[in-house]
Amino acid sequence: MQKVSFIEKIGYSLGDLAANLIFQTLMTFLAFFYTDVYKIPASSASAIIFAGGMIGAFFNPFMGIIADRTMTRWGKFRPWILWTAVPFGAIAMLTFSTPDFGPSGKVAYALITYILLVVAYSANNLPYASLSGVLTGDMAERNSISSYRFVAVMIAQFIVQALLLPLVLILGDGDKTVGFQNTISIFAITGTVFLIITFLTTKERIVPKPEQKSSVKDDLTDLFKNKPWIAMLILTIFIFITLALKGGMYVYYFENYLDQQELAGFLTGIGFHTFIEGLNNLFVNMGLVGFAWPDDVATSGFSLFNAGGIVMMIIGIGFSKSLADRFGKRDVFGTSLFLSAICLLMFYFCTPQSIALVFLTQLVHGFFYGISTPLLWAMIADVADYSEWKNNRRATAIIFSAMIFGLKAGLSIGGALVAGILAVCGYQEGLAVQSPEAIEGIKLSLSVFPTLTFCVSVACLFFYEIDKKKEVIIQRDLMSHRGDAE
Repeated sequence: MQKVSFIEKIGYSLGDLAANLIFQTLMTFLAFFYTDVYKIPASSASAIIFAGGMIGAFFNPFMGIIADRTMTRWGKFRPWILWTAVPFGAIAMLTFSTPDFGPSGKVAYALITYILLVVAYSANNLPYASLSGVLTGDMAERNSISSYRFVAVMIAQFIVQALLLPLVLILGDGDKTVGFQNTISIFAITGTVFLIITFLTTKERIVPKPEQKSSVKDDLTDLFKNKPWIAMLILTIFIFITLALKGGMYVYYFENYLDQQELAGFLTGIGFHTFIEGLNNLFVNMGLVGFAWPDDVATSGFSLFNAGGIVMMIIGIGFSKSLADRFGKRDVFGTSLFLSAICLLMFYFCTPQSIALVFLTQLVHGFFYGISTPLLWAMIADVADYSEWKNNRRATAIIFSAMIFGLKAGLSIGGALVAGILAVCGYQEGLAVQSPEAIEGIKLSLSVFPTLTFCVSVACLFFYEIDKKKEVIIQRDLMSHRGDAE
């Protein structure tokens, strides 16, 4: 059996933490950054997010072909993590900069930097994701690796979704423009260091046989005959449409839909303000006077809402491996995703005053979605094994390109929908009270719409034939074929 050490699992997971400091920011705050910080019209922001993201998405298959044919003494995939670490961080800082151009110049700058960022992300994250398929051939070990990396993802998600807006206000001294630049700079530098650590601590163990020869045509033919791959491609697109749509709309939900007095009362009632007062006093006593938590109810509520959901996701991840080992990844993934979709639907029935119900719904949703989170990537690694098992050829990166393509396409469509729905419904940045149409658009975008897209993802699993029984057969046959059996 090909066991992976604790140090290597931690080192590998740091790569996801690094990438997700930027990715989670794009998914949650890009539309908000463009409309409310860089002051780009919502319709233009929608076009930028869609066009730029789709260009990056279509770059993925080419990156997969390149990565599968990379031959170095470090392996196929690890070198790309090293080569792209610095460019990825530098471009991220440029993307969240706000040069003082005119309206057309702002749109052009935003589009160019966003395209460069998603291309750099593909060049980094596709080899990173593919690496998980060659660290070990043991499917149980892959479940463990996935759990480690998605704890790292949750940490990054917690930092971004719970702390980014407060950090923006703190590091910008109330100026969101300066705050975004400073915060993203910290994220980018930290991420660059973590990616280098990932390169240094990991090892590629599954190597295609030297006699394996395959053309791009062979790889693509295998790919489009692979029904589980097609199912995962469509599933991934709809999952990331969901995540980008609801994630990007939450900040508008807290600023424009929920009753601010009721929210303030709820935060006081649960002791949040007392906790923050103690935290601010601690900062003052440490001499960090400028690091006081922002006095903004919507920001506090939004941060606590996301933090609670992420904590519950981490708890859900803790159940993921044992459930997947017992029942198989496919069945556990589908069940948990469906239950999390039902929780999203409940948001539609929350009134602006039912603050406690909003938070409770988020906690339950976070738990069920957390169970599914690590399984998505582990299932793609199983699809690569399925392809090798069926065709006697291994092309890991081109398989993983489905995931990254789906991620990018979903992010682009979902992010564009956030800005597009706001534009269609008449949202106006800075307006004290938005129109009923804008409010209804915000409400539907984090309840009914994401419920439907999650359910489409669940339906795709009916075409994903790698159940628990087939997992065991594939692993046994490949181990025998590779000569790895003990």
